[in-house]
Amino acid sequence: MATSDVKLIGAWASPFVIRALIALKVKSISYEFLQETFGSKSKLLLQSNPIHKKIPVLIHADKPICESLIIVQYIDEVWTSGPTILPSDPYDRAIARFWAAYIDDKWFPCLIGIVRGQLEGEAKETVIQQMSAGLVLLEEAFEKCSEGKGYFGGEKIGYLDIALGSFLGWINVTENMIGMKVIDEAKTPCLVGWAERFCADSAVKEVMPEIEKLEEVAKLLQANV
Repeated sequence: MATSDVKLIGAWASPFVIRALIALKVKSISYEFLQETFGSKSKLLLQSNPIHKKIPVLIHADKPICESLIIVQYIDEVWTSGPTILPSDPYDRAIARFWAAYIDDKWFPCLIGIVRGQLEGEAKETVIQQMSAGLVLLEEAFEKCSEGKGYFGGEKIGYLDIALGSFLGWINVTENMIGMKVIDEAKTPCLVGWAERFCADSAVKEVMPEIEKLEEVAKLLQANV
C-alpha cells in the first residue's frame, strides 16, 4: 500500500504522539509530520479532530484517525506486511488493551500532576507513591506478558511496550524533579532492563526526545498552569 498519503499531526514532546511515531517506525511507513505550535491549535487539527481538538491525529488517504492507542491499532491493522504490534491471540490482545487503558486512565494522571508542578507536601508524596505503586503493578504485568522475553510483546516491541514506553522520557524528567528513581532495580528490576532495550531500539531512538528538551517543555507547562 502506498504510504505517501500518510500524515501525522502532533508535537514532538507529546508521549501520545510518540506512540504513533514509534508505530509508524516499527512498520517502516513513510509519513509527513505536521508539527503543532505549543499553546495553539492549527486549523487542520481542529478540522481533523473537532470533538477533542487534541493531538495526535493520523491522516491516511485524507481520512483522520484520532486517539493515540486507536492510531497504533489502525497502523497495525492496515499495514500488515510489517512486524505485528498487537498480540495475535485474542486473550493476550485483551490483556494488552487492559493495561494500556490502566496506564492512560490511572497511572498517567499521577505523572502529569507531578510534571506540571501542581502538587506540594503530603499531596505530592501521595501521588508519587501512587505512581510508583502503578509501576510495580506494571512490573508484574511485564513478567506475565513477556513470558521471560525482552518486551511486553515477547521478542519484539508490541502494543503495550509502545503504550508505556512512550512515557519513558517524561518518567526521567519526573525522576529528576522529585530526586528519586521510580523505575529502579529494587522494585521494578524487569522494567529497568526493558526500558534500556526499548530506548535502544532503532524505531524508538529516532523519535524519543532528549531529556533536557523535555525539561524545557516541563517548565513551559508549569508556567501555564
